[in-house]
Amino acid sequence: MPTNGLHQVLKIQFGLVNDTDRYLTAESFGFKVNASAPSLKRKQMWVLEPDPGQGTAVLFRSSHLGRYLSAEEDGRVGCGAERPGPDCRFLVLPQPDGRWVLQSEPHGRFFGGTEDQLSCFATTISTAELWTVHLAIHPQAHLLSVSRRRYVHLCPQEDEMAADGDMPWGVEALLTLIFQSRRYCLKSSDSRYLRSDGRLVREPEAHACYTLEFKAGKLAFKDCDGRYLAPTGPAGTLKAGRNTRPSKDELFDLEESHPQVVLVAANHRYVSVRQGVNVSANQDEELDHETFLMQIDQDTKKCTFYSSTGGYWTLVTHGGIQATATQVSASTMFEVEWRGRRVALKASNGRYVCMKKNGQLAAISDFVGEDEEFILKLINRPILVLRGLDGFVCHRRGSNQLDTNRSVYDVFHLSFSDGAYQIRGRGGGFWYTGSHGSVCSDGESAEDFLFEFCERGRLAIRARSGKYLRGGASGLLRADADVPSAVALWEY
Repeated sequence: MPTNGLHQVLKIQFGLVNDTDRYLTAESFGFKVNASAPSLKRKQMWVLEPDPGQGTAVLFRSSHLGRYLSAEEDGRVGCGAERPGPDCRFLVLPQPDGRWVLQSEPHGRFFGGTEDQLSCFATTISTAELWTVHLAIHPQAHLLSVSRRRYVHLCPQEDEMAADGDMPWGVEALLTLIFQSRRYCLKSSDSRYLRSDGRLVREPEAHACYTLEFKAGKLAFKDCDGRYLAPTGPAGTLKAGRNTRPSKDELFDLEESHPQVVLVAANHRYVSVRQGVNVSANQDEELDHETFLMQIDQDTKKCTFYSSTGGYWTLVTHGGIQATATQVSASTMFEVEWRGRRVALKASNGRYVCMKKNGQLAAISDFVGEDEEFILKLINRPILVLRGLDGFVCHRRGSNQLDTNRSVYDVFHLSFSDGAYQIRGRGGGFWYTGSHGSVCSDGESAEDFLFEFCERGRLAIRARSGKYLRGGASGLLRADADVPSAVALWEY
């Protein structure tokens, strides 16, 4: 399996929510902790680390401060430890309803409280000592079975999910984690939920909701009967087995889901590697050989295209483009120019990629004309979750507008036509731009939006006015940014 950052396990960050729906917060002033925040932002994010002593205890590190949660013998708690000492060791005790209890390992007391009255001095567990785990990562990812080293994907013909993919290829490999009633559901790319018996259902019923557990940096999914999801049988069908404790078979990694795209050339044919190593625009259907994983370099903003046959596009002699490189290098990097509904690609020789008369691609053009323009379509986000600097995009209650600062998220449906995207929300209403740049979500007809993949894991969305969609202090989604940066970039 190739490396080069193609398969990167996500660092699991999360928030802890108490019984009054407030998040555990680490303050930089005095390194104090409280449970006053109503939503999950930077100060409310935590990372679980294993105990260096190889015991069962764990450490809670503030993502914001880089310091560790600690509890003293008298029950006082703080987040000032730069290095983890004995007071930083906690035991996580999962409860039947899916919530966690945190117990100080050296002192045996339980951590809890409300507002700024937090302590670790309780000798018994009450509702004040119960914490809900809320993942802070973007919820769309690939799921890798640790024991089988295979990726989970939707099997539409068998009506199931299975862990049998060597590569997380195509739309079926995308999973969306849905936070529902303090538990998580696994949503497939066709908007169905995985039940613990392996069936796919349309609604997130009780048997399709799971408690998250962490073990050695891996994830386990426990169903409402206390059993864990695992790949079963030769096909790797995903369903709850008999185990009531997670072993290696029940553990999974979440991996970053890079954009997978298809490109259409001026001859209206798909760019493909179906007929060999030469990258050519010669196919009429959109299958694995026409799908390319697009990865953006964080420093240069240039991108690579990785094929299902296991090679990167690379510049060869006489400007030819072949999918043969096994390592990322200057020759595999392409600069993308966003030209409205079309894109142009500039290779490392400073020339634009064009389609030759025989359909083969070559970087031999000094200027952009019809043969140098391509339609680029994102294929592995049929459902879309957007997160900005301040939080997730979500419908505003009692309004047709959209919030950009929520700790919960809405799932939007994406369609594509001639280089542009249409976004549909709750009730089937389409996004459109209203007066003064406001973005509304109850349109009867679709408005076209342009997507520009500017940074790794982030895109810019351009409205028909030419302005970019942005978040901001008001918390409302607006189409009035001139450039695609900062508040106008969205994790997707």
